[in-house]
Amino acid sequence: MTDKVKAGIMDETDIRRTLRRLAHEIVERNHGIEKIGLCGIRTRGVYVARRIAEMIEEIEGKSVPVGVLDITLYRDDFRQKRVGPGVQITDIPFEMDQLTIVLVDDVLFTGRTSRAALDALMDYGRPARVQLCVLVDRGHRELPIKADFVGKNIPTTSRENVKVLLKEHDERDEVVLVEYDPEGN
Repeated sequence: MTDKVKAGIMDETDIRRTLRRLAHEIVERNHGIEKIGLCGIRTRGVYVARRIAEMIEEIEGKSVPVGVLDITLYRDDFRQKRVGPGVQITDIPFEMDQLTIVLVDDVLFTGRTSRAALDALMDYGRPARVQLCVLVDRGHRELPIKADFVGKNIPTTSRENVKVLLKEHDERDEVVLVEYDPEGN
């Protein structure tokens, strides 16, 4: 079983421009940054959140707090996997009560990761509001979840997958569409 790259969707420049636009949209919709915090969903959502936070600081001249959210134990499929979950650290270094928390992820697909993130977030406080920001929305929702901020909509088929590669984890910035090949051809 292999994945074949079907198309390049975004390069490094596209990703940077898209994240800058998302940063502007977050600031605009929230009328500034005084009452917001970002929480990146592990793994690549953390890097996306940190980059957006850097851009918000360039725009506003002030920093916005960033947390890291691990949702492993909140996923509805972790019991089905034969290997134990690789639980990592959640680090939310700010009080989120009364803040608008912007959950940040790389790809929105079925909505199950976002649902798990909402459950995890509530164990750490009671935000005034939660918004969802994703670099890519690929459709195929199984739950009634919609992102507030979307970098790019990429319609996909059930045989396709969107892979986000980021320098911090993958040594390059790129978004590609891959096709799952069960035959390995």
